[in-house]
Amino acid sequence: MTTLGDVARGDEWIVEAFGCDAGRLADRAVLASLLDRMVHELALRPIGAGQWHVFPPPGGITGMLLLAESHLTVHTFPEHGSLCLNLFCCTPRASWPFAERLAELLGAERVTVRHVERAYGAATAAASH
Repeated sequence: MTTLGDVARGDEWIVEAFGCDAGRLADRAVLASLLDRMVHELALRPIGAGQWHVFPPPGGITGMLLLAESHLTVHTFPEHGSLCLNLFCCTPRASWPFAERLAELLGAERVTVRHVERAYGAATAAASH
């Protein structure tokens, strides 16, 4: 049971990673591999190719996948050793091991994850008591 009870909802994760390897944060192939892994492990459904923008050094990379479920975005800041990631799914789903995977793939030393249950309708009478 979630905090929203039986109300129709989705899940959103807002993730920040710090102490990441600057070289990996500036490597589009590494970031594409990260998003591909998330897609595979969470059974997400991209509706097209990812969109990417690579900023001139020392800037990072912005990437986005539009999903049948909603979206997956990543923004990197190699000059600060950090990354911001957002995943929104319009239907409930299990979480992903963000801290473990970002440590493994990007060398993240600290990861914060905020999970938001996004409600689409009013709670039922039973769920609101």
